[in-house]
Amino acid sequence: MAFQALGVLATAFLLLLSCERINGGSFCNPADLKGLLGMKAEIHSDYSGRTEKWLGQGCCEWEGISCNNETGRVVEINLPGLYTSGGAPFQARMDGLFPESVALLASLEVLDISGQGGLTGQIPSAIGFRLHNLRILRLSGNSFSGSLPESLGKMTKLEELDLYENNFSGFLPPSLGSLTSLRILDCHSNNFSGIIPDSFTELSSLEILRLYDNSLSGNIPAAIGNLQALKQLDLSSNSLSGKIPGSITNLTSISVMYLDDNHLEGDIPFPSKSGELSSLGFLRLQDNRLTGGIPPSIAYLSSLQRVSFSNNQLQGPLPATIGDMQSLTELYLDGNQLSGHIPSSIANLSHLQVLSVTQNQILGPLPQEMVSLENLKILNLSFNRFNLSVIPEWIEKLPSLTHLYLGGCGIQGKIPDYLQSKHTKLIELDLSSNHLTGRIPEWLGSFDQLYLLNLSANNLVHKVPSTFSRLEIMGVLDLHSNKLTGSIEQILQMKSRFGDGILTYIDLSDNMFSTGVEQLGKGEQQSIKHINLSRNILQGRLPTSIGELKSLNKLDLSYNKIGYNLPVSMGNITTLETLNLQENQFQGTIPEEFLQLRNLKDLNMSNNHLEGKIPSGKPFSDFPSSAFSGNKHLCGFPLPPCSLS
Repeated sequence: MAFQALGVLATAFLLLLSCERINGGSFCNPADLKGLLGMKAEIHSDYSGRTEKWLGQGCCEWEGISCNNETGRVVEINLPGLYTSGGAPFQARMDGLFPESVALLASLEVLDISGQGGLTGQIPSAIGFRLHNLRILRLSGNSFSGSLPESLGKMTKLEELDLYENNFSGFLPPSLGSLTSLRILDCHSNNFSGIIPDSFTELSSLEILRLYDNSLSGNIPAAIGNLQALKQLDLSSNSLSGKIPGSITNLTSISVMYLDDNHLEGDIPFPSKSGELSSLGFLRLQDNRLTGGIPPSIAYLSSLQRVSFSNNQLQGPLPATIGDMQSLTELYLDGNQLSGHIPSSIANLSHLQVLSVTQNQILGPLPQEMVSLENLKILNLSFNRFNLSVIPEWIEKLPSLTHLYLGGCGIQGKIPDYLQSKHTKLIELDLSSNHLTGRIPEWLGSFDQLYLLNLSANNLVHKVPSTFSRLEIMGVLDLHSNKLTGSIEQILQMKSRFGDGILTYIDLSDNMFSTGVEQLGKGEQQSIKHINLSRNILQGRLPTSIGELKSLNKLDLSYNKIGYNLPVSMGNITTLETLNLQENQFQGTIPEEFLQLRNLKDLNMSNNHLEGKIPSGKPFSDFPSSAFSGNKHLCGFPLPPCSLS
């Protein structure tokens, strides 16, 4: 009896030990343990501290590791880089190599080591041959390199393959076409080249295909329309050529299609009947070489919300049926050769928020019915053949309008006072390249939301209104090529309500401003990157405070009457890439401190009264003699040597 009792106890103990092992207590499959410890060894730095806690034999209890309750085998490695601590995300960076030892985990179903940033190396072929149970492979957001092994096509259970934002190169392996369970294939932002394999059109379960931002070439596979489950297709920012396949209209499930920034040509394959591309909501075809017109059948794209055909070679008129696209919110047609008139039916697009047709050949007049576009925020009609003569009064009645661009529309006379009613709304206003006359109205200073103002290339006169000092969030101001006079002081003294300046771009060139350069660098100008004051009649001297413009990339003071010595403090503007000082009255020597301007790519100091030796070395040694010519007493390379006397 005692012996039997002992046997029962032993059996119970073994069962208990077995349960403990299965549940991952002190047990770890030897192959799995070896694979995980090999992975840990390849990670040189783990700032999250997760793998440092991988101690002992109970791997199923380790952070980021999950095991099958029945077999005890490791089935998931979840170590994504973006973790959450106390509700705030942070990047849990790791540095190391791709762990080849992962191939030892034969039961692995999920491998997620995405977003680490510092993991390097190549995908070993062994993974494809051994990890036959893998369903999800996420390696995105690292620094992995090399080509993809053909063996990836052996992982026939794979449903998700995320390799984006790495340094992978070479061709996309045709063997990936064997992964008929694959739902997501995301390889964007790498260095892949070559063609998109025709075998990809056999991925019958594929819902998301993202290959954008690579160096892919060749044609889009003709049979891409076979991917009936496809919902998102993004092939943008590659070098794809040829025509867009007609079969693309068979993609009845697709909602997102981005083919922009390629070399595609020929006609756009619009649907020919109802039901084709019926789910398409977002379409980008801009920056290609597409030709032909926009047919009435575009109205079959009944779900379309945002569409961009910009920067192609499209011709012909806009069809009246465009007014039937009731879901449309954004329409971009910029940079084509479209003609005819804007159809009055466009007023039916009650959800339209953006209409941009700049740089076409569209004729006026504008349809009065556009006043009903109550949700329109951005209206860009610039550089067409409208010849408006005046800004239509109905524009000021658009209740949601925040961005108005009417450059090159043939507008004449004064800036109309009825625009004053938009002062609480407008963020950007462009009336450039028209025939505007008279003064800049004082009431523009009440546009307290105005960030961009472009009145360039007109015939505006008199001084800049003193009310401009109230434009507290002005970021871009372009008044070049007018007949403005007086001081630039009130512009340079704009104060930001945020306290650290917001103005980044100023172009006052080709006017008749005479004073105010003494204000450069004073006040809240720290954010300015571009200043062009050329071709005025500015006088005086540059202040020491100019050295406070620590963000400045371009400074053009050419063709003025500015004199005195160059301030030594300009050498502190180490961000400068362009410095044009020619045709002024600067005198004295070029300060040695200017040698700190190591980012200069464009320099011209010609035709002043500078003297002495040009400071030796870069950046001055990189420029031709023409950059310093016309200064009678200036010498040294690249000019002739200085006289020993």
